[in-house]
Amino acid sequence: MVRYEKIDTLRFSELPFSLDWLSSDTYLVGGAVRDALLCRKKEYIDLDFVIPEFALCTAKKIANHYNAGFVVLDQERQIARVVFPQGTVDFAQQEGNTLEKDLQRRDFTINAIAYNLHTQTLIDPLNGLEDLKRGIIKMVSSANLEDDPLRLLRAYRQAAQLNFKIDYETRSTICRLAPLVGKVAAERFQSELNYLLRNALGNYWLAIAWEDHVLEYWLKNITQLSLDKISHLESTAQILSQKLAYSFQFTSEIILTVKLTCLVCPIPEEAELELNKIKYSRNDIRTITTILRTFSQLKDVSIDKSLRQQYFLFQSTGNIFPYLALFALLHKVDLDWIIFLMNRYLDPLDPVAHPKPLVKGNDLIQCLKIPPSPKIGKLLTELQIAQIEGKITTADEAIQLAKNWLILDVL
Repeated sequence: MVRYEKIDTLRFSELPFSLDWLSSDTYLVGGAVRDALLCRKKEYIDLDFVIPEFALCTAKKIANHYNAGFVVLDQERQIARVVFPQGTVDFAQQEGNTLEKDLQRRDFTINAIAYNLHTQTLIDPLNGLEDLKRGIIKMVSSANLEDDPLRLLRAYRQAAQLNFKIDYETRSTICRLAPLVGKVAAERFQSELNYLLRNALGNYWLAIAWEDHVLEYWLKNITQLSLDKISHLESTAQILSQKLAYSFQFTSEIILTVKLTCLVCPIPEEAELELNKIKYSRNDIRTITTILRTFSQLKDVSIDKSLRQQYFLFQSTGNIFPYLALFALLHKVDLDWIIFLMNRYLDPLDPVAHPKPLVKGNDLIQCLKIPPSPKIGKLLTELQIAQIEGKITTADEAIQLAKNWLILDVL
């Protein structure tokens, strides 16, 4: 039975175009209606409209009139996007002969509520309002989940996003259909995974998704131990920030990357294959493999604490060091030692983390009358270490020491 309900308070004053462009039988659907009913505010507009006919034509006219961007998302299903400075508005041709049939094709009941902005009337054929009140993610049908397996993972993402529970029958169905997640495009899987890694409640629902085997195809190396580690990451970052001598905040991007590092194989080469499979960027992959490669280096430094090893550690990590510091704390490296190294990293004048060489390669070539060769790089490295160890303090001393090394042929 279709439920019609008038909601006077549900207004969309943020609509970036005049309502006059929409026919009286156009409905707002999906997340925008759900979020408005929950009084959830967004910093950007993300609206979806269903139009009985001429969806692409309507979208094109609006885009032209407002000088907005226009993209056809699906020619066959007649879906287009209009891009305004405030956000995006999608227009889709109604699927089926009636709006109710269109709503029957959606993923979850709370996303199958439509709203007519002209009459301020809700259409709720699947009792989505009731599930909103109960805080429940409930599937429309198992066939709809099977039709687009990304919806299996989206259930956990929306549970985290809304702080809802997943209906028992829905979760059972997801467990049964979990192998289908392997058919999802890698980019779409990555997007949902990243949301869980960023969201405050994402750690819990990520663990549930793993328990239900939804992550198995893409991330084969997740363990209960790795999930336990990331559950403490935000609090660990906060503790470290508070104890540092310098002001530093671990960004959401650092948090996400360190969590992902915990979830992939600890062998850098294997981790790279996993991350490539999920279509992460080269920069993301380089950051994560650097964390994994330098972790053993950090453990060695923690044992003997030599300035030489600290120098090489900072040279190996560069701007990635804060990521490594967090990862190391999750793996039981001493907090006080990490604080010491982080303070070095954050001090722009620290000679170990941010060395300022006394001489350059050309200085050695000219003063020592030697040709360019790999030996120049070795000399510069050893001179830098001698400098941070306090053995030399001037350029002349550096040149003389390099000269002695060449005479003795010690490099």
